[in-house]
Amino acid sequence: MKKLTIKTTIILALLTFTYNACSDDFVDVEPNAVTSENFFNSEQDYQNALIGAYDLLQSTYINVMLGEIASDNTLAGGESATDVPGIQQVDDMIHTPVNSNLRDVWRWMWAGINRANYIMEFQDKTDFSGKNEVLAQTRFLRAYYYFELVKWFGDVPLVVDRRIQFGDQFSLDRTPKAEVYAQIEADLIFAADNLPSVQAEAGRITKGAAQALLGKAYLYQEKFVEAAQVLEDLIATGPYDLVTDYASIWEEAGENNIESVFEVQYTDTEGAGFGCLQCSEGNVAVGFNGIRNYAGPDFSSGFSFNVPVEEAYNAFDTDDLRRDVAILDIEAWAAQTGATFGTGFEHTGYFNRKYIPRVRNNGAQPDLNLTNPNNYRSIRFADVLLMAAEALNRGGISDARAQEYLNRVRRRAFGDMLHDVTSTGSALTDAIYDERRLELVGEGHRFFDLVRTGRAAQAINGFVAGKHELFPIPQIEIELAGNRWAQNPGY
Repeated sequence: MKKLTIKTTIILALLTFTYNACSDDFVDVEPNAVTSENFFNSEQDYQNALIGAYDLLQSTYINVMLGEIASDNTLAGGESATDVPGIQQVDDMIHTPVNSNLRDVWRWMWAGINRANYIMEFQDKTDFSGKNEVLAQTRFLRAYYYFELVKWFGDVPLVVDRRIQFGDQFSLDRTPKAEVYAQIEADLIFAADNLPSVQAEAGRITKGAAQALLGKAYLYQEKFVEAAQVLEDLIATGPYDLVTDYASIWEEAGENNIESVFEVQYTDTEGAGFGCLQCSEGNVAVGFNGIRNYAGPDFSSGFSFNVPVEEAYNAFDTDDLRRDVAILDIEAWAAQTGATFGTGFEHTGYFNRKYIPRVRNNGAQPDLNLTNPNNYRSIRFADVLLMAAEALNRGGISDARAQEYLNRVRRRAFGDMLHDVTSTGSALTDAIYDERRLELVGEGHRFFDLVRTGRAAQAINGFVAGKHELFPIPQIEIELAGNRWAQNPGY
């Protein structure tokens, strides 16, 4: 199956509206070459606009990077202490409302929401066979972007089924996150009810992706009964399973495999410069994560950001097969292969092996710094199993089934049944938390797992309880909204 192609049709959506990620305006509306009067008149128009809504998924590379850097898994790294100051500040928990990287998260997620809402605004204009499936994909994407905003910023304006036009920002208030979650749930329930279990085109959203994200949204709200129900239904009905070889997941041949519930598609067909990183069709985070000045087999160079700490490497048992797949010990690798490398700021000796530039096996040129075709595995079946285990345990529903799902993940990790967890109650809860860190290290989930379970202050240096659970609303967005919004506590 081919990857979902993004930029071939995005221009049609951009001609109609744009929430411009390179602008200082809350909403930037360009002169219309295509208008609602002569658009959405055919199925192809809806499909073109849907591709536009998918496109902003690629900008979530920054969400993934910062989700690791903000946690206890990694340090910012880079060339120096002033290399991308916004990232350095998040790492040190000294970020303020004036932070360009946090503003990117805000703007790019809102761009995705606006593109989805554009479709929903005209959902009734033209009928065609299969329109409910188009709307289901659209509503999943809107839920995905809103979920990211709620995770990062808490209460945010809730706008449904209409675009935010210039001037609207002066009348929009922040909506309590419980109401935003209710809309996320409604969107994902609709999506799950109207999507197929398997799509012909890789990267298209499926019923299982909607169920998994719904279960995750429930879990973040501690709705354990609801989370367990939807996640166990997904586990039972499939079509997902763990791949046998954990190492294979992170290679090109492992993309869109049976373990991939939802995967953000990237290609190396169009690059970008530092002035517009979100313009790249490649996974920008991969180049940022790469080994500085590297020469040797398998990998190519990058900018040495997001470097794992020794404590994260040592958190693995020595016989855990995942350790050296997830985290590259560059000193050991150099001794084994003769590779050479440079060291950057906060060099730890470790790199995020899941997402660093590779030399492709098909004879292609090495990955370029800003145009890496590595897909992001946003939701894996292993994550679904661990979320279900957590819901069952923390909800007091069934420790036995929680153990079953947890141990499916551990049996792959160790290649045997000798490491099964038999504990119950709070000890089982801790085992599930530990397993999430090990299984998902490098994938951008750690900070939010620590926050939602109340463990961040104990785990993250500089974390201030009552403040750092949320990130600040970008100050310029507050000003552009007429200073209507109160800032998050502590900022």
